[in-house]
Amino acid sequence: MGNTVKLQPSERVDDLLTHELKIIQSSEVFSFSMDAVLLARFASVPARGRIMDLCTGNGVVPLLLSTRTKADIDGLEIQSRLAEMASRSVQLNGLQERVTIMEGDLKTFQPRPERPYYELVTVNPPYMPIQTGDTKVNTHQALARHEVACTLEDVIRAGSRLLRTGGKMAMVHRPSRLTDMMALMRQYRLEPKRIRFVHPRAGTEANMVLIEAARDGKPDVRLLPPLIVYNEGNEYCEELMDIYYGQASQLKDG
Repeated sequence: MGNTVKLQPSERVDDLLTHELKIIQSSEVFSFSMDAVLLARFASVPARGRIMDLCTGNGVVPLLLSTRTKADIDGLEIQSRLAEMASRSVQLNGLQERVTIMEGDLKTFQPRPERPYYELVTVNPPYMPIQTGDTKVNTHQALARHEVACTLEDVIRAGSRLLRTGGKMAMVHRPSRLTDMMALMRQYRLEPKRIRFVHPRAGTEANMVLIEAARDGKPDVRLLPPLIVYNEGNEYCEELMDIYYGQASQLKDG
């Protein structure tokens, strides 16, 4: 599987656990976390066509999506360092024929005229508005965490613009932004269809929300059963174990 690639001094190769994938990461830039893995399993992935992952970072979502579909997958990342790392991870896994990483700004990105639309857009965007949170981090981490290069509205506008009618946009974010997400989605002709809250433990407030919307869809939203991360023994619950270590193709709808 895959090829040999050159690593920079600060870089390492980590296992993605599922499907024996590997990914290049570095302590100098923002590494992927659970939210990206959950997004890749939650999204309604088409069997064919094209998928775009916005704010792709080091390419974890395109890599994971490649295990669920034969569709062509693009990843768009504004940071040169991360886009280059993601491209080498694609090469490392031998996925160059199916996964393409592009450096660019989602606000101005234009797809090829002969193939202007996608069947699915996924995105794990920066969570924090620029005026909140700890901005005393390096540039790579600041762009990944804070709405420096793009706002929530920029992300949703771009997703709508890239989707064909009936195409889906799947996003992971913080529950505190759910009202904003739903309002902006409707503003840009994306109708929320599936919502699932992620809770660290039973009886605690949700700390993540997964939402999927359809371009020009009819109003009809499903609130899926909550996903609980840890059980009483402080271990991953069965569904999380299945997602990380089993053969789960997507998060169960219940």
